[in-house]
Amino acid sequence: MAKNEPFLTRREISEQALKPHPFTLMLVKTYAGAVHGVDARTITIETNTGGPMIGPEEKIPPVQIVGLPDSAVRESLARIEAAVRNSGIRTARLRTIINLAPADIRKEGTAFDLPIALGMLAGAGLIASDGMDQYFIMGELSLDGSLRPIKGALSVAIQARKQKFKGFILPRVNAREAAIVNDLEIYGVDTLLEAVEVLGGSSGIKPMQVNTREEFAANMNNYDLDFEDVKGQENIKRALELAAAGGHNVILIGPPGAGKTMLARRLPTILPPLTLQEALETTKIHSVSGMLPDHSALVTTRPFRSPHHTISDVALVGGGSDPMPGEISLAHNGVLFLDELPEFKRQVLEVMRQPMEERRVTISRAKITVDYPASFMLVASMNPCPCGYYNHPEKECVCGAGVVKRYVSKISGPLLDRIDLHVEVTPVKIEELTSMSAPERPKLGSEEIRARVLQARAVQAERFKDLKDVYCNAQMPGRMVREVCKLTTEGLTLLKTAMERLQLSARAYDRILKVARTAADLGGSADIRIEDLSEAIHYRSLDREGWAG
Repeated sequence: MAKNEPFLTRREISEQALKPHPFTLMLVKTYAGAVHGVDARTITIETNTGGPMIGPEEKIPPVQIVGLPDSAVRESLARIEAAVRNSGIRTARLRTIINLAPADIRKEGTAFDLPIALGMLAGAGLIASDGMDQYFIMGELSLDGSLRPIKGALSVAIQARKQKFKGFILPRVNAREAAIVNDLEIYGVDTLLEAVEVLGGSSGIKPMQVNTREEFAANMNNYDLDFEDVKGQENIKRALELAAAGGHNVILIGPPGAGKTMLARRLPTILPPLTLQEALETTKIHSVSGMLPDHSALVTTRPFRSPHHTISDVALVGGGSDPMPGEISLAHNGVLFLDELPEFKRQVLEVMRQPMEERRVTISRAKITVDYPASFMLVASMNPCPCGYYNHPEKECVCGAGVVKRYVSKISGPLLDRIDLHVEVTPVKIEELTSMSAPERPKLGSEEIRARVLQARAVQAERFKDLKDVYCNAQMPGRMVREVCKLTTEGLTLLKTAMERLQLSARAYDRILKVARTAADLGGSADIRIEDLSEAIHYRSLDREGWAG
């Protein structure tokens, strides 16, 4: 026994080998959260402290972390030691084992610094552990003892409330984000010492209070852009109004400088405002990705994401060794804009096909599977050819024979079938650019267009009130298309002729019917009229025989 007794010196072994163990073991539990997809799981941090002070000659590590920590979690010990000392706290180096439970889930990131540090201080008897088990605690420690922001604060706060915890202690910059969760006390702190004071009840810090509905109402529809700034392009505005009213995907085809990007960036301004539930869903995704601005509480406007064409498939749809949401999930409940669509790698575009249909993406790895929502409107733009001037009214295209067709064929047929509106954008004439006609412009503002869009969406809401997760015509399941989009005899003849001449697929057939239904909703018609159907067929430019030469 004396030979293997790790708590006694050689002198104590010979004199007191049979005496009771002189050191006290102490177990302290703190609680945190680990983000899994867009939700969080409770992590129990067990800190077991006991044994003698560690001398410089000891080879056994004084502190060990177990429970599948990644390198960032293991490195927390160095940050914690420096933060504790620079905060003016002196502590003995006692043997400590820290277990992150459940131990079969990999723990990643730096947000466990603060709960581990507080558990170690409580285990050493430097702070009281009473009441510590009533709080979720998270935060990354700087070497000077201050706290850095964390990711996923909203998801963790929701989990804390679900588990009936009293409060949540986290960095102050994340406090407003977490405070939108009611029935949970949110304490935003700037330093390790402030966290200690909050736990001890000696701090003057009050729980953060955020009126979620008031903040949401104050900032909704707060856009910097407006369709009122756009001169001309009446047909493009009409197409985007149609897309917004029915939730349809759209591609803009036109020469450089025609205004494709400018028009696409204004699309969120005419979409229906986010509901509070949609705002919470969107905020969770941006929170998990670390995309929320400091001191923000809610995403209150429709997201607009515009990734560069060099993006990888993982960055677009999500994934990685530590799965994170991709651009299609960051655009959830908003707009994903792909500028210069043919320049994207074909593999990148093809991985979007299934998420566009299912409105969610599933990331599967050997030991983990996560789902991310991805209900977005796709807006793409492209030049009609490499030089950009094919079909230009004034400039001549210099591309050789077959070049235009090869350029357009970079976009696969299945992907084009999933885009409802193919809109040709022509340059604005100089007369329209210099026109300052005051009576005309107010009618073209985003607010007026959005009012018409909301009227059409109200009709669709009534139509789909008995269906789950269907809110607009673009989301209409195939079995409903024939019921809702009934055509007259003349309409059937027109559509049949268009299908034969343009050689459209069955999916394109359904898309035309859905767009025609949206046009009828905007026009206040209960039935699909010939003009509605003609307009929908007109928006299949890339399907026309001979369009690309």
